[in-house]
Amino acid sequence: MRRAVEEHGRASEFHSLFEDESRFRAWYDAALPTVYGYLFHRCGGVRQVAEELTQEAFVEAVRNRDRFDGRSDPVTWVCGIAKHRLVDHYRRQHRDERRRLRLVQGGEGADRAGAPTGSEERDLVLRTLRELPPLQRAALVLHYLDDLPVAEIAVALNRSEAAVESLLARGREGFRRAMPAAEGSES
Repeated sequence: MRRAVEEHGRASEFHSLFEDESRFRAWYDAALPTVYGYLFHRCGGVRQVAEELTQEAFVEAVRNRDRFDGRSDPVTWVCGIAKHRLVDHYRRQHRDERRRLRLVQGGEGADRAGAPTGSEERDLVLRTLRELPPLQRAALVLHYLDDLPVAEIAVALNRSEAAVESLLARGREGFRRAMPAAEGSES
């Protein structure tokens, strides 16, 4: 009973934000960095993609605000929407890539290795993730950054659990192979 009252209170408070532009703006300004940060790290550090998906998540949240039932914090709810937008992005990207690259296979790699530290290492990981096919990248991000189990990733990517296991294995292998290539490149 107490939980239902808390959920109703959160839902009522969220819905009331839309009655006062300044209160909504203050909430939006506070929520924006969290949602953007969530997406930025999961889309390989591509600012333009993170910005676009953040905008889509907020637009969807505003349009579907009546669906917010208070079971979570409103920002967490928007991050959930953002996660779905990111999965959709990876699906679209995978479809487009598959279409474009039907005849072209393989890639280039250098054998040079460096010893990056701190922000260099983070940048290297983000660049390496960008080199992976979209579905492999999505599986790795959902599994290792979001801590989702294979079963939930399978639902999110509309794949079987065996297919997700394969995506994870190929993604890990591709990441390992691409990492030395990324270390030797300068972008």
